Amino acid sequence: MNPTENHKSYDELKEYIEKVKGNQGVLIGVLHKAQEIFGYLPVEVQKFIAYHLNLPFSQVYGVVTFYNFFSMKPKGKNVINVCLGTACYVKGAERVVNDFEDALGIKMGDTTKDMKFTLSSARCFGACGLAPAVMVNEEVFGNVDKKKIEQILKQFGG
Repeated sequence: MNPTENHKSYDELKEYIEKVKGNQGVLIGVLHKAQEIFGYLPVEVQKFIAYHLNLPFSQVYGVVTFYNFFSMKPKGKNVINVCLGTACYVKGAERVVNDFEDALGIKMGDTTKDMKFTLSSARCFGACGLAPAVMVNEEVFGNVDKKKIEQILKQFGG
């Protein structure tokens, strides 16, 4: 979706901003709403938010780049997070990342051209006993190896 061409989405965001404007600490809530509407937070959307909240663009950009739950790139339908916490790393998380990259034809942080998958990482899911662990959307998979990666991708339409 090209956010600059979607006036209805901008109207929805502006309406939301008007409702919360003037309250303390609304920026993060507005950014969440914008990401929900657009799917990600490109610079154009950040500038729109800065303008309508009467904030410097640098402040909006700083918050977007500081918190890892905000994305400046479009995400795929299914977000694959490979745990890179200590237990998972020791049990082969790096190999799992490489296998996903090979299977999807993308690098960590990228999205497939068909927008089905985004490959990402996290520090810990709290599933250390399942190491190496992977989370696809909200579903956790444990003891992930090359064969399980094939099953996971098939399950989610890959």
